[in-house]
Amino acid sequence: MSSRSNWLLVLGLACGPALAQSGYPSRPVQFIVTSPPGGSNDIFARAVAKWLSDAFGKPVVVENRAGATGSIGAAFVAKAPADGHSLLMISSSFTTSAAIQPNAPFDAVKSFAAVAMIGKGPLILAISPKLPAKTAEEFFALAKAKPGALNFASSGSGSINHFATELLIDAAGIKMTHVPYKGMGPAVTDLIAGHVDVLIASAPSMLQQVKSGKVRGLGVTTLKASPIAPNLPPLAGAGARGYETELWWGVLTTAGTPKDVVAKLNAEINKALVTDEMKGFLLNEGAEPSPVSPEAFGSLIRSDIERWKKVAKDAGIQAE
Repeated sequence: MSSRSNWLLVLGLACGPALAQSGYPSRPVQFIVTSPPGGSNDIFARAVAKWLSDAFGKPVVVENRAGATGSIGAAFVAKAPADGHSLLMISSSFTTSAAIQPNAPFDAVKSFAAVAMIGKGPLILAISPKLPAKTAEEFFALAKAKPGALNFASSGSGSINHFATELLIDAAGIKMTHVPYKGMGPAVTDLIAGHVDVLIASAPSMLQQVKSGKVRGLGVTTLKASPIAPNLPPLAGAGARGYETELWWGVLTTAGTPKDVVAKLNAEINKALVTDEMKGFLLNEGAEPSPVSPEAFGSLIRSDIERWKKVAKDAGIQAE
């Protein structure tokens, strides 16, 4: 049995007796993931679904509806009955997509009700070992000495790591050339091979490569040091003044869902997030638990969309 399976078993036992229900949920709950199985959204959704299923005494079934940069799955939940029986797992990429896709088949704010935030974590700035820079300060100096000569990879135009790098370029006062890839896998592979110079990526995508010495980690994108990558300093203190961006994950449901249903979901998810089992699980996956109110999570989504719209306009980022 895998460590994740062991954790899910422990979590199920820790959840205690199912809550007595008189109303919601009245039938199985669909938990939509807009990416294929195996990614962080899918992994987190399955952990939360297990908890909710045990707590509510009703099945919470994860369904992967990938395609169209997440629009297919999101549109399904946007058009579902507003009763809380359709949930959507999202990450920061939901807001970057919203910033550059004005013609999506839903409104990223008005079509959904924020339910709960699951966790957040840093991205990591890594460079090819072929570059002479050993620190973020040395890297910024190198980039300033050769404007536009260094290239940076992303998992695609408009991806969260594309936006994060453009934000860093502005904060550090440097210029680099964008090389978009179709996914994080090939971008990491080419960074290791030295075909690209720079990549900002999530801890799960990058940390093992840094630890093994295949790439050189220079810093994290959070303002403060992160327990997820404690040996890497914040880039804001190394020459990118005020620079901050985080990955986050959370849950939405259909707009118009009764507030008591949203509150019930929020309370149960937040209960899971403070358990030692969930804390350890999330940390292992590159995130810190972040229990907040539905209102706070909704405010984060709105502010992030506006922030990324400005970055997209300034950097000329467009949907592929």
